[in-house]
Amino acid sequence: MPAIRRLKKPLFSQKIRHRFSLQRFLKGEGPETGPIHLIQRRVYILPTKRGLFFAAALFVMLIGSLNYNNNLGFTLTFLLASLSIVAILHTYRNLLRLSVDVGHITPVFCGDVVRVPVTLDNSNYPDRFSIRINFPEQPKLFTDIPANQWVRVEPTLLSHERGRHRLERFTLSTIFPLGLFKAWAHTQLKIQYLVYPKPDAQHKLPRESFYHFNLTGDRGNGCDDFAGLRNYQQGDSLHHVHWKTFAREQGLHTKQFGGDKAEELWLDWETLDILDTEARLSRLTRWVLDADAMQYSYGLKLPNKQIPLGHGSNHRHRCLEALAVYTDDIFVNNNTTDKNIGAHK
Repeated sequence: MPAIRRLKKPLFSQKIRHRFSLQRFLKGEGPETGPIHLIQRRVYILPTKRGLFFAAALFVMLIGSLNYNNNLGFTLTFLLASLSIVAILHTYRNLLRLSVDVGHITPVFCGDVVRVPVTLDNSNYPDRFSIRINFPEQPKLFTDIPANQWVRVEPTLLSHERGRHRLERFTLSTIFPLGLFKAWAHTQLKIQYLVYPKPDAQHKLPRESFYHFNLTGDRGNGCDDFAGLRNYQQGDSLHHVHWKTFAREQGLHTKQFGGDKAEELWLDWETLDILDTEARLSRLTRWVLDADAMQYSYGLKLPNKQIPLGHGSNHRHRCLEALAVYTDDIFVNNNTTDKNIGAHK
């Protein structure tokens, strides 16, 4: 019985079946870590429409040559056929052993164009011509790659939804040199890119209870606006001494600087209860951009997250990222839990 069971094992392993699967032929290997090397089993080649018409023309020429026993017709037919066979090798080689990788994708706002930095490495191989990079439903991009060099191209994608998105599968293909055959390879890397919410139209920053101003100035310790002079006190910085009055023998005085300044700015989700979720996110995005442009110290309050006060490019990215990936599933879960508790009661 054990011997019979061993005979029932499949002749081909799962790896071999995957190698010849139709899904791999149509969609590639699936998400992978880069760089991706286009070895022989990843590159496919088939005749183009032009190649099929060319083969039909050769067949008609062959029939005519046989019918009329025309030696010149035979010569031309087999010459063109041999030329097409050589074209197969050149088309396939134009894509074979190319290395593909994708760099960091800069976050964009919803509705803007996402630029994908694709690097094509052609180290230790001859020139490659007319390599086409194609994302689904996006404009095609062509490039040449010199021998022993690499190039970087930036295909574009349209961003339709905020959030974190996985990079789509894209295809590298070529029909060089004669256009009779097309070689292609599917590539998909494990890379994500971020799309921020679309900023709302110009809207003033919130001011009332959650936007605090210090109207007392900074008591001469700031350096924004000149506020006047006072008598010199021991410990005052010599950089703030008003030397002109001292030269006129009017005594030693220290320059004062002051002016009102913003101390805290909290951007609170709860203050926008009249808006729906996406409108709130758009308004908060606008406020984050305006607060950052005005160099305020600001924080962000969301139902499921709070980002403390801060400023700078890193802080702006943290706030925009929190808005981009925000989801209100927490409320759905809470409501479901409350209903379950009520049912048990």
